[in-house]
This record gives sequence, structure tokens and C-alpha cells, in this order.
Amino acid sequence: MLHMKYYQDFGLAISGLVRHHKVDPLEYNREVDDALPLDGLITPDPELRRLLEDIDKSKVKMWLFTNAHITHGKRVVKLLGIEDLFEGITFCDYRKLPFICKPHREMFEKAEAEAGVRSVEDCYFVGKCRRSLSCNFLTFLADDSHLNCRHAQARGWTTAHLLEPDLPEPAARAGKYQIRDLACLRNIFPQFFTDPSLAS
Repeated sequence: MLHMKYYQDFGLAISGLVRHHKVDPLEYNREVDDALPLDGLITPDPELRRLLEDIDKSKVKMWLFTNAHITHGKRVVKLLGIEDLFEGITFCDYRKLPFICKPHREMFEKAEAEAGVRSVEDCYFVGKCRRSLSCNFLTFLADDSHLNCRHAQARGWTTAHLLEPDLPEPAARAGKYQIRDLACLRNIFPQFFTDPSLAS
């Protein structure tokens, strides 16, 4: 399938469509990503909001990191009801060709620069398998792939790969941690939460 080939080759299917089929990325974003009827599919997530609110902001810089264009990324976190919890967002800028995206080194460098990271050891990456949601930098981050988690880990970031409940475990781990629920972050990173007693 062409979508998967471009996703694997370039980190983002639209990147292959732009390179090989002269697809206008902004038009694609308008007609596809921004046109998706997400209002009924993505709803406010009070549990996610409580988890993110409980992260100690004196220790963690909350930052979004997505391969989506800015309009789609902001739309998703607004629908989740968590857009006010982040200091910024690093996104795939469809206006600049050729654009860069995860898992490419330049995209990680862009995120580090925009978030004001001083050391990669201060980066914590939580990758979500399949669908993008949200995340964070410690400068904690939101993602959708095993590949992106592997690249973040190789770069020196502490990585937790969030697997969908219905997916089997991958043959090889993508990062140091592998979790099935974001609530597990309280257990693996209790030092970053305001109430460590909530860890199980």
C-alpha cells in the first residue's frame, strides 16, 4: 500500500505524495486532515487532563511534538480539552518544502531548539502507537509510531512507547519503557508528578 510505503520511507505519507506526485501539502491538509469530522470522534478526556495537570510544571516543560500541520495538531488538543496545558508545539510545517518530520534527526533538533532544550538527557518522549494524541517534553512529547520512539531513544531521549490495548507487543522494544496506559507514567516517572502517592 502506497500510504504505508511513504510512511515507512519518509516518516509521513504526505511527504512521499509531495515528493513523487506533486501534491500540494496545504491543500491536502485542508481537504484531508482539517476536513476530518473529528468532533464526534475525539472528545474531552478528563482523565488525561487530570494526569497532565498533575505533572509538576516546575520540573517539566509541557511541549507538544507532532508530524501534523499546526492546524490539525491544535484542533486535536482542543477537542481533547488540554490545549491550555502546553507551553508550545513543534509541528511539521507544510508551508516549507521540503518539510521535515519525525523520525528524521532534523525534526528532533527543531523540537529541541523550539522547546529550549539544553541537553537531550532532559527529553522524555511518550510515543503513542497508531493515533496521535498528546504528550510532553522534560522538557515530555505525542506521537504515533514505534519508529519515532526508536529514533528518540537513539538520540538519547528517555522513551516510553504507549501501545494500543488491542495491539500485540512488538518483537523489539522501541524504548526504555513500554506501557499500555498513560497512567503508567506516574509509576515510571513519579519524580515528575505533584502527588507521588497516586502512583500504584
